[in-house]
Amino acid sequence: MTEETTLPVGPQHPALKEPASFELTVDGEEIVDAHLSLSHNHRGIEQAALSKSYIENIYLLERICGICSHSHTTAFVGAIEELADLDVPPRARYLRSLVGELERIHSHMLWLGVAGHEIGFETLWQYAWRDREIVLDLLESLTGNRVHYAINTPGGVREDLTDDHRAELRDGIDDLRKRMDFYARTVPEEETVRMRLAGVGHVSKERTKELCAAGPTARASGVDTDVRRDDPYAAYDELDFEVVTEDGGDLLARTVVRIREIQQSLDLIEQVLDRIPEGPIAPETPLQARLAGLGEGTVTSRYEAPRGELFHYVASDGSDEPARVHVRVPTLANWPTVVESLRGANLADTPIVVAGIDPCISCTSRIGVDVAGGDDHTLDDLRAYAFEYYDQEAP
Repeated sequence: MTEETTLPVGPQHPALKEPASFELTVDGEEIVDAHLSLSHNHRGIEQAALSKSYIENIYLLERICGICSHSHTTAFVGAIEELADLDVPPRARYLRSLVGELERIHSHMLWLGVAGHEIGFETLWQYAWRDREIVLDLLESLTGNRVHYAINTPGGVREDLTDDHRAELRDGIDDLRKRMDFYARTVPEEETVRMRLAGVGHVSKERTKELCAAGPTARASGVDTDVRRDDPYAAYDELDFEVVTEDGGDLLARTVVRIREIQQSLDLIEQVLDRIPEGPIAPETPLQARLAGLGEGTVTSRYEAPRGELFHYVASDGSDEPARVHVRVPTLANWPTVVESLRGANLADTPIVVAGIDPCISCTSRIGVDVAGGDDHTLDDLRAYAFEYYDQEAP
């Protein structure tokens, strides 16, 4: 005889780092069904972008995420450059790849620590976050900032690579490579890790394709996809690398993919340091002049963020403010695999199954607005609509 019970998890829950709401139907300790509700932390960034200039929006969109801020600015300035028909100097393209790979390392090491914490392996958490400080220090030295690097500008970058930076990067890479060799050798074989991750959260290759998953989540199920190779940007068309995949499809495979991708990022950084050409890092024309020729049109820009494919859509009406900005983050693409993974899982595995896609929940929240009749909607309109929807009186 079975007896099913429905359990709410979230939107505010100790096991969730950001707000999301799950409705889990359990039979004993087994989850037999799961449903997900999003958008509990909408920030209105896409609407705010419509009242700011393209230059101001670089700094606004950089703050969509504190982990993959360089991903967002690279995707957005890529869209601007296509609209304005701007060429990016080769040295600037290499520098964008350099910061992009440093960002991938610090994001994956952040996840490795979180995964250790979620399975009760606090030593792994402390080791990973201690070693992550190396890459954060390198980013601070190179760009002046540990989180929002502000290095991108339309047509190039704002900071150059010096000989001192090059020496610091090589020393840091040597230290990180020793640590990553240690993680690659020990983590997949460690007893606690295998007990909590092997066979947990499994999604088959076929099902992963059907759900359109992205990034390490897809690659851990054997899906060979990576925007850096499939639609190159920055300097990736001149760098040598192979897409990292694993066939396990479970949380252990996602862990191994991320560790191997960190090792691959170290190789890519070394290639950048060896091959970066001399020359300017941005066009000599003044910044405003670069945007003067911005015409009407729509463009899309793709980027392989640490969590997977990032997509920016920008529409221009010829003014100095975008007519439309839409951002699809990889977490949105990967949420269906979480629901798929939860069905049949043990209830106690819920936190690590959710963490398995490395979710960035606040980045994901979106809102739909009925614009029938052509009415414009300001932020004040949306705020009033929100209070009306929840039948509350605005303060």
